[in-house]
Amino acid sequence: MKPILPAAVLSLIAANCAMTSPVMAQNAQQISRTASGANCPGCNLFQADFTYRELPGRNFARARLRQADLSFGTFGRANFSGADLRDLNAAGAVFSSARFAGANLTNATFVGSHLDGADLAGADLTGANFGGAELAGARGLTQRQLDRACGDETTRLPRGLRIPACR
Repeated sequence: MKPILPAAVLSLIAANCAMTSPVMAQNAQQISRTASGANCPGCNLFQADFTYRELPGRNFARARLRQADLSFGTFGRANFSGADLRDLNAAGAVFSSARFAGANLTNATFVGSHLDGADLAGADLTGANFGGAELAGARGLTQRQLDRACGDETTRLPRGLRIPACR
């Protein structure tokens, strides 16, 4: 009879394997072209790393950027309309006048990001963290959307709107 490993041991082994093997993006060629400045509407940019990239005005409409890292990048006037941005890390990024209309931003992190003039009409903000973000000039933002997101005392919002505190 074979010895059976306890579930806790199996979990530790699985976690260790996950940490030692790199996570591969689903379309490395599209990610490479986009990182070089190409537009990529409808592309599969799952888990792309665009940290510190300057990609203003690019078209990412309907693209899959789930679990992507856009932290500290510059994406002013970029089009993310209808994009899948679930679990996105956009901490410290600049999205001045970017379009997020109808995008899925579930559990995205926008801590310290600049979204002045961004269009958030119809975007799903469920679980999104806007701690310290600049949203005062955002367009299309509703109280209903913000009720599903969170922020902190340094989050700047359009007049008359409020955001729950992150826990």
